[in-house]
Amino acid sequence: MAETKSTPTFSKSVFDVEVSNHELLKLAYDSYLATARTSAARTKTRGLISGGGKKPWKQKGTGRARFGSSRNPIWRGGGIVFGPTGNENYKLNISTQQKRVALRQALTLAKKADKIVVLEPKVTGKTREVVDFLAKNKLDTARRVLLVADAKTPELIRSTRNLQAVELVSAMYLTVFHILNADKIVISPAALKTVETWLKKEAK
Repeated sequence: MAETKSTPTFSKSVFDVEVSNHELLKLAYDSYLATARTSAARTKTRGLISGGGKKPWKQKGTGRARFGSSRNPIWRGGGIVFGPTGNENYKLNISTQQKRVALRQALTLAKKADKIVVLEPKVTGKTREVVDFLAKNKLDTARRVLLVADAKTPELIRSTRNLQAVELVSAMYLTVFHILNADKIVISPAALKTVETWLKKEAK
């Protein structure tokens, strides 16, 4: 597989910003995970449990506490109070400006750690091409390789979908989660230009 190598020129307003603390990075990271979280847990309240329509015993004269239904939450087999309903919203709100600042900080840290490589892979849809590409550029030792393309083409998708160590993402959908989780980031020149144009808008 052939690839085009280039000498990258990184924009200082995107890849060389001040990272005074990591609070915003953590917020952006947690926000990504929270958005992807599904609300699958569900419990039944006393109104959703079958049975319990008959009063367990008469109101007076038994010496026991009065009860109107065996589905009472304090009874075994009764309803659940304040349990999950499946409608919970776990999203963490973060503004667009905060996301872009966090992205610039994450890219700055990645560049300082020498994790970013600018290469243009040429693929026809075969997994072997990506494997050879990683080996040729000494990227096959990385546990997690992030491949940032300007756009996800059918050939790139077919070439990478069976490789657990490779994650493909388009430039406009790049997140702090992707950057921080990657051991190596392979970005094409076109994707680099897209990312810089996108993130320069808010840069001062």
